[in-house]
Amino acid sequence: MSGGQAKPEAKVMLLLGLLALALMIGASSGVIGLSPRLLFGDWPDALGWQVWWQLRLPRLLLGVLIGAMLAAGGAAMQGLFRNPLADPTLLGLANGAGLAVAALIVLGGGLAGPLGLYAQFLAGFIGALVVSALVFQIGRRYQGREAVVTLLLAGLAINVIAGAGGGLLAFIASDEQLRQLSLWGMGSLAHALWPATLAAMVLLPLALLGLARCARGLDLLQLGELTAHAAGLDAQSLRRRVILAVSLGVGASVALAGIIGFIGLLVPHVLRLWLGPGHRLLLPASMVGGALLLVVADTLARTMMSPAEVPVGLLTSLLGGPYFLWLLLRRRRTAME
Repeated sequence: MSGGQAKPEAKVMLLLGLLALALMIGASSGVIGLSPRLLFGDWPDALGWQVWWQLRLPRLLLGVLIGAMLAAGGAAMQGLFRNPLADPTLLGLANGAGLAVAALIVLGGGLAGPLGLYAQFLAGFIGALVVSALVFQIGRRYQGREAVVTLLLAGLAINVIAGAGGGLLAFIASDEQLRQLSLWGMGSLAHALWPATLAAMVLLPLALLGLARCARGLDLLQLGELTAHAAGLDAQSLRRRVILAVSLGVGASVALAGIIGFIGLLVPHVLRLWLGPGHRLLLPASMVGGALLLVVADTLARTMMSPAEVPVGLLTSLLGGPYFLWLLLRRRRTAME
C-alpha cells in the first residue's frame, strides 16, 4: 500500500524536477545568454549580474507565482463547480478582472498614478469577485448537464461583455493608453521588475494557501452536497473561501501580467487524469504544473523570435485552444456512447 501511495507523490517530485530544469534553462536563455554555472555565483562581469538580478530572476519568480495561481485556481473552480471545463478564463473571471483594470487605466486618471500597482490589484480583485459571484448565482439554479452548459454560456456572455467594454475603453483611450491596453491584453511578463514581483510574492502565496486549505472540503463536495453536509462540511463557507482566494489571486495575476488563458483549464485537467481526482495532491501538483507551463511558455516567448518578444498569452492560447476543442468533442462522443 505504501508503494501505491508513494507513486503520486513521486509524480509531483518529477514535476518539481522539471520545473527546476525549466527555471535553469529560462535563466540562461535570452538575448544575452548566461552560462548555467553563472547562476550559482560565478559572475565574471557586472553585465551578467545585472541581467540575472534585475531582469531574469524577478521574471522567473513572477512566472512561477502566476502560473501556480492560474492552475490552482482552475483546479479549485473545477472542484467547486464539479465541472472539468470550469476555469477562471472560461467562466469570465480573468476577463472581468481585465475589464476592471482596463477601466482603471483609461478612466482612473489621478487614482491610477499615485497608487500604482495597488490600485490595479484592487480593481482586478473586485472585477474577478463580481464575476465569480455572478457565475455562482447563475450556476446554482441548475443541476447536471444543464448546469455545465449554462455555466459555459454564462462565461461566454461575460467574456463578450468584457470584450465589448474593453473595445469601448480602447476607443476612448489615448495613444499611450491604447498601446498599454493592447500589449497588456495579450498577456506578458515583459514588465516583470522587482516592485511587481515583490507585490506578487505577498499576495499570491496568500491566495494559494487559502486554496490549499480547501482541499479536504473540495474532496467532500465531489460526493454531493447532502453527503458532504452529513460529513460536517459547510458548503457555503467553502464556496466563499474558494471564490475569495481565486478572485484575489486571479485579480492580482491579471493586474500584473494581463490575461493569460487556458493554464487554469489545461493543467488541472491533465493532472487529474494523471494523479487522480483527490485535491490533496491535485492542488499542489497544479501549482507546480502551472508554474512549469508558464515558465516554459515565457522562455519560448522571449527566445523564439529574439530580439522581438511574443506575448506569452498568445502561446498559451495556441496550446489551450485546440485542447479545449478536443475536450469538448471528447465529452460529446462520450455522451453519445
